[in-house]
Amino acid sequence: MAIALPDQKRVGMVSLGCPKALVDSERILTRLRADGYAMSPDYAGADVVLVNTCGFLDSAKEESLAAIGEAIAENGRVIVTGCMGEEAETIRARFPQVLAVTGAHQYEAVVEAVHEAAPPSQGPFIDLIPQPDVKLTPRHYSYLKISEGCNHACAFCIIPQLRGKLASRRVDAVLREAEKLVAAGTKELLVISQDTSAYGVDIRHEERMWKDHPVRAHMTDLARELGQLRTPEGQAPWVRLHYVYPYPHVDAVIPLMAEGLLTPYLDIPFQHASPSVLKAMKRPANEAKVLERLKSWREICPDIAVRSSFVVGFPGETEADFQYLLDWLDEAQLDRVGAFRFEPVAGAAANDLPGAVPEEVKEERYARIMAKTEAISAAKLQAKIGRTLAVIIDVVGEPDEDGDIGATGRSQADAPEIDGAVHLREVPGNLQPGDIVQVTIEDADEHDLFGAIAD
Repeated sequence: MAIALPDQKRVGMVSLGCPKALVDSERILTRLRADGYAMSPDYAGADVVLVNTCGFLDSAKEESLAAIGEAIAENGRVIVTGCMGEEAETIRARFPQVLAVTGAHQYEAVVEAVHEAAPPSQGPFIDLIPQPDVKLTPRHYSYLKISEGCNHACAFCIIPQLRGKLASRRVDAVLREAEKLVAAGTKELLVISQDTSAYGVDIRHEERMWKDHPVRAHMTDLARELGQLRTPEGQAPWVRLHYVYPYPHVDAVIPLMAEGLLTPYLDIPFQHASPSVLKAMKRPANEAKVLERLKSWREICPDIAVRSSFVVGFPGETEADFQYLLDWLDEAQLDRVGAFRFEPVAGAAANDLPGAVPEEVKEERYARIMAKTEAISAAKLQAKIGRTLAVIIDVVGEPDEDGDIGATGRSQADAPEIDGAVHLREVPGNLQPGDIVQVTIEDADEHDLFGAIAD
């Protein structure tokens, strides 16, 4: 039975942006709960509201400013943190009443600001029993952040300015966190960072002892160890790699997927295929070799799903460059693709490049790349009809008028929030989110699969 403390302070949280920011929000709330704060699900019940902002694109900044404005209007006592916190002057110019502004992953500063704005309760029941970490995702999947920052200098990006250079976590600390998450009910670990392939470079891939043997701080070694984890029921959790740059050593994780130690899925931000655009972006121009490697990966692990994202309308992108990208996509046959129109970001080197692409041309190219990738996706999903796939359940619906229950889940080719879904009909009443079931695929559209639990 929970004991209500009459003077217990409550904190509300608005978390914007990428999964890495969501992990920051979880860590902040975990620290605050350990200090005696309760969490408020709404503005009205909060003594102070935290807004964890995104500052990657101008559109994201506007969304962050709108969220700050809403929090001030609804509550009035607001602390701002996250990537846009680096632009404190811009925030204070628009909202001079904010209580404090801190930057990305500045946990100590955020907690200190909350303590100052709403001093924590120091009742006799605080900290008697250690509380579990706060999770902002469903119980059955968790983001596992392995590093902060990035050593790349991509022309369109300011992440190194916002989050600094690469700073890898100790490999034993990462594995301990992963083990704890799996023991607490996580069935799917989503490995995230700014550059997962570079994990451990900054600490020279140092070794740490784990389970009586040394393990290097290296993506391949970490992936292999994560594949050894087991749930309380003795099952291997899905382990999904995100933000993977296609360095040569990425080839070494494909056999781990073929062995079943890793989920056969790679999230690789290619961004473009035209050599001239990649050069202007200050990214490696090895698009031909990538096609060869994709073919090799599929030979080793036929079920591998590759997702990527591309920028259209980058300064200097010609019609020939864009057509090169479309032709490359025809050959690459990527499973999942996201596309973005280029947006200038304050402080990014790309802003000074010549050859700005008109907005109407960006829109037209965006429509063409989406049509191309949707057609590829539809064909790949059609090919799965008749197969039986493992599906992790995210949502179980309520019975309809006939008593039938539907559910929504994801195959191993689908990451939460960004990829497609598998929609199930007539599931048993005892099905729960987090269950992994075998599903016979009966139909498909451009993005999703439809089916029923296999007999």
